Amino acid sequence: MTKCALVSNTDWYLFNFRLSLANFLRKRGYEVLLISPPGEYTTRLEAAGFDWFEWQVGRQSMAPWGEIQAVRQLTDLYRQLQPDLVHHHTIKPVLYGSLAAGRAGVPAVVASITGRGYVFEGQGLRARGLQVWIKPLYRRLLQRNNTRVIFENEGDRQFFISQGLVAPGRAHLVESVGVDPQRFFPAPEPAGTPVALLAARLLWDKGIGVLVEAARLLRQQKAAIQIVIVGQPDPGNPSSIPVEQLKAWQAEGLLSWWGWQTDMQAVYARSHIVVLPSFHEGVPTGLLEAAACGRPIVASDIPGCRTVVQDGENGFLVHPGEARPLAEALARLAASADLRGRMGKAGRERVLKFFTQEQINQQTLAVYQQAHTSALDGVQ
Repeated sequence: MTKCALVSNTDWYLFNFRLSLANFLRKRGYEVLLISPPGEYTTRLEAAGFDWFEWQVGRQSMAPWGEIQAVRQLTDLYRQLQPDLVHHHTIKPVLYGSLAAGRAGVPAVVASITGRGYVFEGQGLRARGLQVWIKPLYRRLLQRNNTRVIFENEGDRQFFISQGLVAPGRAHLVESVGVDPQRFFPAPEPAGTPVALLAARLLWDKGIGVLVEAARLLRQQKAAIQIVIVGQPDPGNPSSIPVEQLKAWQAEGLLSWWGWQTDMQAVYARSHIVVLPSFHEGVPTGLLEAAACGRPIVASDIPGCRTVVQDGENGFLVHPGEARPLAEALARLAASADLRGRMGKAGRERVLKFFTQEQINQQTLAVYQQAHTSALDGVQ
């Protein structure tokens, strides 16, 4: 029996985005281990029948001793568990996990790069400073014979190849983590003023400031639309929006903030349009969920969003950072229930054709098999 470990920097990520993969692998005879820091989802992972193991790693901490300890702990854990393959998600698990896997002699390694993120997209001194040591580390770790790298969009894949961070033959495209069309399904539109929903971590990088400016334009035009945001700030992220700012926008009447929601199917059912004016993405799971729920989408014309949204078919793509075209697209959808219905139907069909969890899990398994075969054969 092949022993596979799925590794992340939060138990939340494993539960919400990789539990389907874990179940898929288990049904095919894999022994699946889950590794992350502890949190409120740990017991739910164990309740699903999986062995979970604690790894102490901070998402944003950079204290040298703590980071060294994180690598050492994961190395010891790999030596103890002796997995045949490890799959790392997000930047620290990819970097630290690859170091640990090399030291522990793990036969096969898969790394998921879900977007370029703050390190490569950030404009500040901190981001540029991080690149100085992260780029050489990527080059060293992602070029190993037994390693395969999964990207969610072709733009990110080509960026890493062009920077010499990964060889083309080791870089695979698996567009998203997939969506469960049985869990996310179309519901009739609610009555009343059309609601445009943004559901995401509340970061400036998600284009929320641009959405606020678009809301001001829509208010000036007396457009019949309500802007709603769902989610919470992420204090560990340099791009996090302060709670005070969110409350100020709400007090100004520009938007409604519904906070953190666990039943997203119900949230989509309360909306008419889903919006994401983000500056950079892998493939946004929230947009796939929205499309599966039959909601039209307005999103930035960037890699990742373009994977989900076909402009004019299941939504509109607008230039990132520009409030006026964003407001115009939202107003156009708010004014036409027929257009929303047609685009929502097209979005659902696109998900069923390309982005179900079953399809994505099959593609991920194929990458596992290549990594494992290359490790056994010693392919260069």
